[in-house]
Amino acid sequence: MMAEIRKAKGIMDWLDQRLATETLTKVLMTEYWIPKNINFLWAMGVILTTMFGILFISGLFLLMYYKPDTKLAFDSVNYTIMQEVYYGWLWRHMHAVAASVVFLVIYIHMFVAIYYGSYKKGREMIWISGMLLFVLFSAAGFSGYMLPWGQMSYWAAQVITNLFGAIPFIGPDLVVWIRGNFFVSDPTLTRFFMLHVLLFPIIIIAAIVFHFYSLRIPHVNNQEGEHFDFDEEAEKYKAGKKKESKVIPFWPVFLSKDLFVVGVFLIFYFYLVGFNYEFAMDPINFEPANYMKTPTHIYPEWYFLWSYEVLRGFFFPIAGLKPFTLGLLGFAIANIVFFILPWLDRSPVVAPAHKRGAFNIWFWLMLIDMIGLAVYGKVPPNGVYVLGGTDITPWFGFTFTVGFFILLFIALPMITIRERKRAGGAK
Repeated sequence: MMAEIRKAKGIMDWLDQRLATETLTKVLMTEYWIPKNINFLWAMGVILTTMFGILFISGLFLLMYYKPDTKLAFDSVNYTIMQEVYYGWLWRHMHAVAASVVFLVIYIHMFVAIYYGSYKKGREMIWISGMLLFVLFSAAGFSGYMLPWGQMSYWAAQVITNLFGAIPFIGPDLVVWIRGNFFVSDPTLTRFFMLHVLLFPIIIIAAIVFHFYSLRIPHVNNQEGEHFDFDEEAEKYKAGKKKESKVIPFWPVFLSKDLFVVGVFLIFYFYLVGFNYEFAMDPINFEPANYMKTPTHIYPEWYFLWSYEVLRGFFFPIAGLKPFTLGLLGFAIANIVFFILPWLDRSPVVAPAHKRGAFNIWFWLMLIDMIGLAVYGKVPPNGVYVLGGTDITPWFGFTFTVGFFILLFIALPMITIRERKRAGGAK
């Protein structure tokens, strides 16, 4: 039986009777409760959503003039968009800078969650959906990096697609299928064009919706990891005891603060767009793709450097496994290991790292190690550091790579098991 439709008191009432907009607003905004005890770092999610919006809109403008053809792609970007189209340079700068900045925010968001233990005690799906977004943004970033069809675009595609060839049995055939040819060529470009402008944006939008949905039941963590009854605190707020309540509504209180942080961040973003955009555009990529001329040093964008260094970190065989096989295994594990972080951390304690003793040391060592991997990912693999006539450059990357796996698979479980025992003893 259809609900009774009465005469509407206004446009909002008319919509509410047909779409339950008032209920939806309560569920998503005015009665979606956020802890008071948080800081500006909790605004990273809204900043990421804003950056994705900028990427999407700027991408639409670029799409009007881009030609997904190996003979036309380079000129369509570097001549048509950058020189002929009014403000085409601005949209390209906005897109390129946003593609880099979005990873800066993702890494901040990720390490803030680790620091405050926001991946534990019922929040595992929040963490997993966030890591899924990281992987999707990485895939979208790589596919977009190919589209200008410059030197680094071409050779990065050559290196990455070659990796699939190491998969047992199906590897060689899979490489041909991904490329659409026996070598990186026009079908490869059109495949990655489709992924970048259609498939990945659709999946990313769905993953963003799921990520926000996963926050609804366990709720957002707070600075102290304090556990309290959100419903009870919400009733206090609705009863007018706003100072006593430990929560605030998502709208308008929390989101208004978020929008302030977004505004400050956009000042930084548009400063980069207008004055320091070159950090997001590799100079080598301003040369047209040339399969006859290999760049002296092939490397990815800065946000992939840490995992790239894991890929090349093994330079000698171990236990009969070739360096390439070891590197590929390490690369695969490094890109999925964070999905299982809630289970590597064996402690039930939800608290900021500075209150967790040995975990705090682990956190900063992990951060330093990943920065070290990123730094050496940009360094040529040999000839930079020589000691006593011996090139020791590869050993730095190897040390950071091994350290990465030791910290995650050995140190973290050991530290958190001890913490769990102490917490149990305290009870």
